[in-house]
Order: sequence, then structure tokens, then C-alpha cells
Amino acid sequence: MSIIEAIILAIIEGLTEFLPVSSTGHMIIATALMGIQPSAFVKLFTIVIQLGTILSVLVLYYKRFFKSLSFYYKLVIAAIPASVLGLLFNDFIDSLLESPLMVAIMLVVGGVVLLFVDKWFNKPTVEDSDEISYKQSFMIGVYQCLALIPGTSRSASTIIGGMAEKLTRKAAAEFSFFLALPMMFGASAVKLLKFFKEGNTFTSEELNLLIVGNLIGFVVAIIAIKSFIGFLTKHGFKAFGWYRIVIGVIILVLLLSGHSLQII
Repeated sequence: MSIIEAIILAIIEGLTEFLPVSSTGHMIIATALMGIQPSAFVKLFTIVIQLGTILSVLVLYYKRFFKSLSFYYKLVIAAIPASVLGLLFNDFIDSLLESPLMVAIMLVVGGVVLLFVDKWFNKPTVEDSDEISYKQSFMIGVYQCLALIPGTSRSASTIIGGMAEKLTRKAAAEFSFFLALPMMFGASAVKLLKFFKEGNTFTSEELNLLIVGNLIGFVVAIIAIKSFIGFLTKHGFKAFGWYRIVIGVIILVLLLSGHSLQII
């Protein structure tokens, strides 16, 4: 992987991780167009650069992390369903569901859902993520289990779950950002442990790529989060729904035209 390719992937990660558009789908298209072949390091890179995007949430919302212990309890409760399900059925999910075709299908299905979600959940009662109950936290975590299906989007599933639990669009999006922290940190830690357990090591060049990737992802994610909250508050999810459908169709067209697409 070249430095230019690493920067492009980091920009894509920073732009898409917190938006309800599936970062996986965008990675598939980007790696296919750039001809990046999957390797132990490439697979690690696409996960570990999430640490930079995690840091963007900590910087933007740092005051929230010093308010009360209940904030952390709610995050833990919300993280339990997907964590347990992921650990129990990880191999099954990987073998049966991690395919570009599944990603394309779920992008389109999720896009259709986003076209109507504002109409379905239009009577919110919770205007701030601090007001979420423990039960609501758990139910949002249940919705997050849908993100185990590649192409669904962790952000989309948790935001829709939040709106189903009577949160406003902004409150649902912010809780989705917070919930990303334990999930993404856990995924990065697991990937790093697996990488080293298999006897792999970093070259100095690869370490530089990770550093650059995380820095780029951090900066881009800050811009993306600020822009997303502003756009979402004014316009809702319909634009994201159509966008997902277009990306899903692009992947389907690439598959039908004979391109060998892979989830890295």
C-alpha cells in the first residue's frame, strides 16, 4: 500500500464512519478502483485507523465524558448485545455474510429504510442523549446487532434504533457517536492482537502509514461529524437513503461486470 492509497482510505474512513452510509461499502469500491490487494497489514490498517476517528469524538464531546458515571454505564449496556453476538457467531458471520453482494444488498435495503425513517419516527420525546434511560440504551444496542451484517452500517442501525426509542435525530446521532467508542476500540484491539498473534510485525513504512492514516482520519472525522449534525438537523435522512442506494447499485454493477471485489 502506498502513502497516497493510505491517505485516500483514511479520508474515506473519516468521512463515512459516523454517517449512515456504510464505510465497508465505500472501502470495497475504493480498494477495487485502486487495485489494493488484501493482506494482513491492509486488513489491520482499515480497522486500526478507526482509532483516529474515535479520538475525534473525544475531542468534540469531551465535556460529556466528565458528567456522570451513568453515561459510561449506558454505553456499556448498549455495547453488550452486539459484543456478545459478535463473539458467539463471529466465524459464522464472516463465512456467510462477508461478501460484496451482501454489502450491496444491505446498502440498498438500508437506503430504502432511511427514505422513510423520518416519517416512521416523527414524535420524539428525548431531546438530549443525556436523557436516555438504561432500557433505551439496551434497545439501541439491540439495533446495533444489525450492523454485524456487512453493509448495514453501525451508524445507521444505532441512529434508527435511537429514533425508534423516541430520540430526536440529533440525540440519536450523538449517542451513536458515543457508542462507537467501545465498539471501535474493541475491534481495533482484537485486530491488533490477532495480527501479532499470527506472527506479523510492522515495518517502519507500515508504522508510518498507520500514523498518517489515523491523523488524516481524525481531522476528516471532525469535519464530517460537525457537518453531519448540521445537515441532519435541517434535512433528515432522505439524502443519505438515496446515496446508499446509488452506492449499492455501483457495487452490483461492478460485480456484474466481472470485477473481483473483496471486503478487506
